[in-house]
Amino acid sequence: MVGAVPLGDAVAVAEPELVDVVVVGLGVGGEEVAGRLAEAGLSVVGVERDLVGGECPYWGCIPSKMMIRAANALAEARRVDGLAGTAQVQPDWAPVAKRIREEATDTWDDTVAADRFIGKGGRLVRGAGQLDGPGRVRVGDQVFEARHGIVLGTGTRPSVPPIDGLADTPYWTNHQAIEAEELPDSLLVLGGGAIGLELAQVFARFGVRVTVVEALDRVLAVEEPEASEVAAAALRADGVEIHTGVRAERVEHDGTRFTLHGGGGVEFTAERLLVVTGRKAHLAELGLDTIGLDANQRYLPVDDRLHVTDHVWAVGDLTGEGAFTHIAMYQAGIVIADILARTRQAKAGADASGTASVVGGAMGASSSLAASGSSGSAGTVPRADYRALPRVTFTDPEVGAVGLTEQQARDRGINVQVGFTKLGSSTRGWIHQVGDDGFIKVVADADQGVLIGATSVGPAGGEVLSALVVAVHAAVPLSQLRHMIYAYPTFHRAIETALRDLS
Repeated sequence: MVGAVPLGDAVAVAEPELVDVVVVGLGVGGEEVAGRLAEAGLSVVGVERDLVGGECPYWGCIPSKMMIRAANALAEARRVDGLAGTAQVQPDWAPVAKRIREEATDTWDDTVAADRFIGKGGRLVRGAGQLDGPGRVRVGDQVFEARHGIVLGTGTRPSVPPIDGLADTPYWTNHQAIEAEELPDSLLVLGGGAIGLELAQVFARFGVRVTVVEALDRVLAVEEPEASEVAAAALRADGVEIHTGVRAERVEHDGTRFTLHGGGGVEFTAERLLVVTGRKAHLAELGLDTIGLDANQRYLPVDDRLHVTDHVWAVGDLTGEGAFTHIAMYQAGIVIADILARTRQAKAGADASGTASVVGGAMGASSSLAASGSSGSAGTVPRADYRALPRVTFTDPEVGAVGLTEQQARDRGINVQVGFTKLGSSTRGWIHQVGDDGFIKVVADADQGVLIGATSVGPAGGEVLSALVVAVHAAVPLSQLRHMIYAYPTFHRAIETALRDLS
């Protein structure tokens, strides 16, 4: 038995249980690492305090896109009048809530995901895991020692600003918004980032009076200004009120309605208040001090192989490289390759010496793995490269972006060239007619002759983005991009026009 064992008047602590790998946090990245390593034959303990799968399948990507799909269907039906006759639309939230509950989340039950991990050979331990010294993880009374390493994937949670009175009110985060069985008559959205705008547009298209309040001078402030303008115009066309440059100072709730007091004496009221002002990694809960690391950081720094320290890796949101499922999965692939390379090295060393190498907290300085340093197997393990990090805000129109914005590039002192074209001026945009708002913007390094950033806004902005991601990631010369054949008539053909505008 692991844990404290009574022995007369004294208490003896049992030896830690020895396993190959411990993964703390089974969000999308942690689950991928744990499952793949278990399939590879390692003994893997996966520790999860909430739901296996994390934010994405239960409150993020999957259910929110179900909501967006339904809202976009309503919008398309309303566009019939401009294209093909007349149509009447009667929104009904019930089938959307039912689909989220039954198809996406199993009523927020992770049995399927847990069984999937166990079926791969992993061992699931429920609880909050924390480091307990080099190579060790504690979960309640259980302690595990990892031969080959520990992977941290505990993600982030909604960051709620310290606004006077807010904590004492029944405000919503994205969790309550996704779980809503019935819609309010009105909704205040505090935060004009991607999540705030996506949910604001969905609720507005289902008949909710929505007001977005943003402290910065524009919504989608991390993207190109032109993207902010298009997104704001689209939401206003759906009836959403948008107020930028307003800092929330106080929140009240009278038992029925919220009142948000902003700077300059402005006030906003609504039945519900949705707070989407960012997310935060809770590093203080991880026991980082037991391995000599500072927990007083916003995110957990990692190198290009996702090492926190030797034999401790991190994946996903808590690394600060972007709160995206695709980042967590990308990082997971690197960690999996690194750990498997190290286990092969350890096995080769054991076979050669006739003795087993124990790594992690028990690894000695003379270990064959210690000699390889923190870089792992340089010839087989890829290094993380975020130059072409793609991101999509799934409003209508979609806002897809990759790499640097124009301002970011100029701030770095790059000799910048910019190409721009409105989607409506393309043949496909003209054919689309209703709902064709958008543009293609490309940002080039004139000295290197390659794209270093791009934005694709339009009805299929996230899909068109894929071509631009390849161009940035592979540093395809502009001369080659200009001489490609772009299918006609497509939205992506506007890329060719934007490239032409560079010169």
